[in-house]
Amino acid sequence: MTVRQILKMGDPRLLRVAQPVTQFDSDELHLLITDMLDTMVAANGAGLAAPQIGEDLRVVIFGSGSPNPRYPEAPIVPRTVLCNPVITPLGDAEVHDWEGCLSVPGLRGVVPRWQRIRYTGFDPYGDPIDRTVEDFHARVVQHECDHLDGKLYPMRVRDFTKFGYTEVLFPGLDATQDD
Repeated sequence: MTVRQILKMGDPRLLRVAQPVTQFDSDELHLLITDMLDTMVAANGAGLAAPQIGEDLRVVIFGSGSPNPRYPEAPIVPRTVLCNPVITPLGDAEVHDWEGCLSVPGLRGVVPRWQRIRYTGFDPYGDPIDRTVEDFHARVVQHECDHLDGKLYPMRVRDFTKFGYTEVLFPGLDATQDD
């Protein structure tokens, strides 16, 4: 098990546009994914993007088979590894909800996201993935894919009266479990 260091907001590597995966089913890609999964699980993350551990590739992972302690009320999202994702909004409806990020520890903010999306891409073997999702699942995918384009969720916050420290905003939530 290799738990990698998660880069924090301010690190310029988080602001780059990541490069597409060109070699599927390679030892390097599988090792990266294993490290990402180990790192995400160790941090109780809802997802993780390769740039968050300093890897310049369009790879995201998200979901789990059980409730996430940092988002206890959220529905379970199936564990997914997604390479070279493309997101297409389905409709104009946006939902505003709280988000945190492993690269922005201790903070939460209300972020607008498309309510319903279609995402496509590839699994680690190069097989296509094509899903239509909504609500929390859609939010997690959009959040992780933003990392591939050098965006962190505070860049999407519109109302900074709804942005602050997790321990202040949500005193019942264990701040040590926060992103």
